[in-house]
Amino acid sequence: MRRYGPAVLLALVGAAILRVSLFSDLYLRYVQAGLRPYLVASGAVLVLLAVVVGTLVRTAGELENPHSHPDHSHGPAGPRVAWFLTLPALALLLFPPPALGSYSAEREAAQRSARGIGTFPALPAGNPLDLTLGEFGSRAVYDSGRSLRGRTVRLTGFVTRDADGTWYVTRLLVSCCAADATTAKTEVRGAGAPPVDTWVAVTGTWHPQGELGSAAAWPPVLDATSVQRVRQPDNPYEKR
Repeated sequence: MRRYGPAVLLALVGAAILRVSLFSDLYLRYVQAGLRPYLVASGAVLVLLAVVVGTLVRTAGELENPHSHPDHSHGPAGPRVAWFLTLPALALLLFPPPALGSYSAEREAAQRSARGIGTFPALPAGNPLDLTLGEFGSRAVYDSGRSLRGRTVRLTGFVTRDADGTWYVTRLLVSCCAADATTAKTEVRGAGAPPVDTWVAVTGTWHPQGELGSAAAWPPVLDATSVQRVRQPDNPYEKR
């Protein structure tokens, strides 16, 4: 049976990729939505290769031992430890890891260099205004037109917290996949902190602080009027 090890490994990896990309939205924890077709194609190719490899191994076994059962190997077919290579693929198939959370967000330094101060396009009418964490942070830190002043906004993300009790609504921004994630976060004032990694929608008004483009202006601050727990969205990341 050990001779089928490569085919089993290919099948498990292919099935795991298909599970997270074709049969669910779990792939959004790792890559942007536009990469789904490539993941589906990769998973299908791996499963097809597993079938081909298994067929070739079976045929070779029948040619070598025409009077014996093809599953019985009379010679060494690779070390038994090679079967442990199937464990990561099996784990991904059965227990896909969660999206990145507070631990990943806290690895990024809070200070950022100025990207250039300027005016931003006008915001849509209506309150509260749903904004991404990335856009809110950019306008709060770099917008010379102060477009956030007097507006009520709603920010959705997960909770992170400093050792001193300061808490933030946080989101990870990705360009391609989770490996290139950076952090967007807003300090929340005027409301108690839910547990870390809880997903919340925070409504409130911008609290100006620091000189535009300076380290003192980061992270931006929101004076909260309400904090509601929400479900984690299918796509937990914002596009950078």
